[in-house]
Amino acid sequence: MAFSNIENSEKLKIIDIAIVANKEFKENEICQKALETLSDEENKNRLFNTKYVTEEEAQKLLQEREITGYMVIKEGKPKVIFQSNGVNETVFKYVIEEITQNSEITNMLAEEKIKKEIIAGNDRIDYKKIYENVAEKIKNEEAKIRNIANSNLSYTMIEFYTLIAMTCLYGGTLGMVAINQNLANMSSNGKRVSITPTNKAKVILSSVLAAYVIQVIGLALLFVYTIFILKVDYGNNLPLVILLGGIGSLAGLSMGLAIGTLFKSNEGIKTGILISVTMLGCFLSGMMGITMKYIIDTNLPIVNKINPASMITDGFYSLYYYDTLDRYYFNIVSLCIFTILMIVVSYFSLRKQKFQKL
Repeated sequence: MAFSNIENSEKLKIIDIAIVANKEFKENEICQKALETLSDEENKNRLFNTKYVTEEEAQKLLQEREITGYMVIKEGKPKVIFQSNGVNETVFKYVIEEITQNSEITNMLAEEKIKKEIIAGNDRIDYKKIYENVAEKIKNEEAKIRNIANSNLSYTMIEFYTLIAMTCLYGGTLGMVAINQNLANMSSNGKRVSITPTNKAKVILSSVLAAYVIQVIGLALLFVYTIFILKVDYGNNLPLVILLGGIGSLAGLSMGLAIGTLFKSNEGIKTGILISVTMLGCFLSGMMGITMKYIIDTNLPIVNKINPASMITDGFYSLYYYDTLDRYYFNIVSLCIFTILMIVVSYFSLRKQKFQKL
């Protein structure tokens, strides 16, 4: 619930600006058209609410804080004036710099085109047409970089991903409870199981499967709540998110099994160990701050290679940041290996436990 509307207060609002409409600005066609587009009320990506005024009026509007800043073109160079620094000021400055760069590129290409016409001996050069053609070419030219970001790109998605990962890991509690209920030194039910002729492996397996079903139901409720109540958009990656959640839950469950069988202590101590291991893994994987994950990956990469919390979060991050699934599937395989290893450890630990009837 805390994450659901966290970005609403931080959405970039339309920025109030002023443009000094002097002679130089009126002669700069590229700058005019760019600002008109960015200020068009019918444009869904509208960025500015623009006023065209004299320099004196712009200064007055800025002093009265009715605008974020204003731009004036002097000696062919745009100049942006502010009273303070902030996000809106930075956006305004960046946009003007981009417009200026495009204008300079257009002028340069137009000059090259004119030189070629002169060298070719053309004495009927249509300077205006050349300039317009170059400007149109730049306007319509496709970007040389490809946007690989998800349509649901949002920094709060990382918080929801870590929430899912934490839910998966706490499935270890159910795994530990399932194994404790079948150990003679941990519960009355375990004492009865140990003396019955029923196959112990079947009893333990059924308990573990029941725990996993409960864990999956809990995970499903989390997805239902975040999708239909909080309106979280997982985009086209939802099936992969669910798959990773299911395998991550199995990894958490297996970790609980291993801790439950390896440590010959009471349930309270085992629970404390499980929570400590889980929280340490979460901390090192960057759940409490993404910077920690970077530090560990840079200095001790082996730690997060064997950390199930890091495998889960890294799998989610790979969906968030990359347009290929190689890293995602690497984490899926890593979690499967971790799960198998924990189950093998639990199996051999259980085989060594012998209890005597009194």
